[in-house]
Amino acid sequence: MNRTTKIKVLIIVENLPVPFDTRVWKEAITLTKNGYEVFVICPMGKGFEKKFEILEGVRIYRHILPKEGNGAVGYLLEYFSAFCWEFFLSLKVFFKHRFHIIQGCNPPDNIFIIALFFKIFGVKYIFDHHDVNPELYYAKFHRKDALYKIQVWLEKMTFRFCDVAMSTNQTYKDIAISRGGMDPDHVFVVRNGPDLNIFKPVRPIIGLKHNKRYLVGYVGTMSIQEGLDILLEVALYIKQLRRTDIHFTCIGGGPGLEELIDLKNKMGLQDMVNFTGRIPDRELLEILSTADVCVNPDRPNEMNNISTMIKIMEYMALRKPIVQFDLKEGRFSAQDASLYAENGSIISFAEKIIWLLDNPEERIKMGDIGLKRVNDHLSWSHSVPNLLLAYSDVVKVLKHQAF
Repeated sequence: MNRTTKIKVLIIVENLPVPFDTRVWKEAITLTKNGYEVFVICPMGKGFEKKFEILEGVRIYRHILPKEGNGAVGYLLEYFSAFCWEFFLSLKVFFKHRFHIIQGCNPPDNIFIIALFFKIFGVKYIFDHHDVNPELYYAKFHRKDALYKIQVWLEKMTFRFCDVAMSTNQTYKDIAISRGGMDPDHVFVVRNGPDLNIFKPVRPIIGLKHNKRYLVGYVGTMSIQEGLDILLEVALYIKQLRRTDIHFTCIGGGPGLEELIDLKNKMGLQDMVNFTGRIPDRELLEILSTADVCVNPDRPNEMNNISTMIKIMEYMALRKPIVQFDLKEGRFSAQDASLYAENGSIISFAEKIIWLLDNPEERIKMGDIGLKRVNDHLSWSHSVPNLLLAYSDVVKVLKHQAF
């Protein structure tokens, strides 16, 4: 390459289709707008079934989505199938377009193996650290067995062989340095904030409250790990208090959706809770804009304690007060825009929701605080400079090698 060569970037993401994965999509669009040529390899998903398409200048290659794993063996099969597709498609893209950088987005932490192969050709590797996989594995299976140790090893190898790491928060950066042994100068915090040009309030629709006075909103992955069973227990407790004026709407798809719907029905919450599944962005915005309170029931564990959840900033961007458990990164993000329930307490969580619903002035005050914090510190526009710095760190090396 020479100094005028357009830098070509291949982004690999295993667990979500693009542009549905909003972080990866924002990264791809930002890089494209700043002169990079971007290619994406990702799985297919509902509404994203095309094997290849070009969106806003980004070339997207999609492969068959393996059945989402439930047990440890299921996850291994899913990851192995995805890995084979990723390697095959990366070869196809390389021989056609000759990319210079691979950006690997975990989970899982095995994409560095693909990057290692292409390092033979001078390709650099940027690790986009979405999840801490050892903690994620333990949160799902509650054991530190051989597969857990493999997660630890894969994470260590990922940090060893990446040229730059992008962390979603300061805690993840600290892990890259302390656990991964990375040079702090090559680790950049690129937070996952909402794009305020897209994610903004729309007119509330009273009919979405299901003939109730109040609506509580949730958006995220549907699984027990995300604490949706806790949220159902909260709804049941509120129902037992004879608060029949509150409805809960849960937005999103995931491996536990059918199980959660069955649990809701067994608990007799048909008239109080509904699950929408995955829906278009416009419908999502309509529901959350109508909600009086938004919630994040992530169960207290080490994984959730140190992870930044985009839903928190999305709620804040819509000027919504929040109820969540008192977790480190959740509190850092929301600060005074949220009430914090006693960790693990269904009663405390329910009481915080009820208190907010009964105090509209506080809801307005907290919503204003959240919107200001997103505007001033946490929106995607504040992450763009560090994203570009991370890439320029690698590009400098590429251009130096060329001469």
